[in-house]
Amino acid sequence: MHADDSLMINEIFYSIQGESTRAGHRCVFVRLTGCNLRCRWCDTQYAFHQGERISIAEVVNRALSYQCDLVEITGGEPLLQNAVHALIRALLDANKTVMIETSGAADISCLDPRVIRIMDLKCPASGEAHRNLWSNLTHLTPRDELKFVVASRADYEWARQTIVERDLTKSVGAILMSCAFGQLDSCLLAKWILDDNLPVRLQLQLHKHIWGPDARGV
Repeated sequence: MHADDSLMINEIFYSIQGESTRAGHRCVFVRLTGCNLRCRWCDTQYAFHQGERISIAEVVNRALSYQCDLVEITGGEPLLQNAVHALIRALLDANKTVMIETSGAADISCLDPRVIRIMDLKCPASGEAHRNLWSNLTHLTPRDELKFVVASRADYEWARQTIVERDLTKSVGAILMSCAFGQLDSCLLAKWILDDNLPVRLQLQLHKHIWGPDARGV
C-alpha cells in the first residue's frame, strides 16, 4: 500500500458523539495517527504514533459497516495525511454526514466544501496558541464549528477577547467551549459564560462522563 491510497489509522469505532452540536448522536469515528502539536492537556497522546496502515477502501468499508449516517474523522491531526481527502470524498459520496476535527494549525482551505469542519483555536494554556493558523478563519462557513478548550480563567478571557475582536459569531454555525478535563470545573466555566452573556455553546465531552476519562474506543 502507498501513502496516496492508504492511511495510518489509530482506531475506528462506533460510539456516542461526545462533542459538537451533534453531541449525543450515534457516530462512527475514524482516528488517524500522528499530530504535530503537543497540547499540555492532550487526552489522545496514544494517537501520536500508534496505528496501522490501512487502505482507504478498507477504512470506508469498516465505517459503512456500522450503518450510521454520521462519521467523524479525527486524530491526532488528520490533515497531516494527504490521503484523508480521498477518504472524505468517499464517505461523502456514500451519502454520509462527515465531520473533521482539526487543530487549526493546518490549512483547511483544501477540504471538500461538503465536510463539516470542527476547528480548534488553541488557548494559551495548551502551550500551542502560537501555532494557530489565523488565515483559516477566512475559510470557515456557517456549516462549520469553532472550539475553545479552556484550562484557566486566563484561557477563558483570551477566548472571549478572540470571539469579540474577530467577530467569530458571524463566521461559523456554532462556537463551542469546553473545560480541559480535570483542570477546570465546568460549573465555573458555565458561570463565566452566563456572567458575560457569551454567545457560545458549553460542551462537556459526554463520552468521558459516560465511560470515564481514560476509556479508549468510545
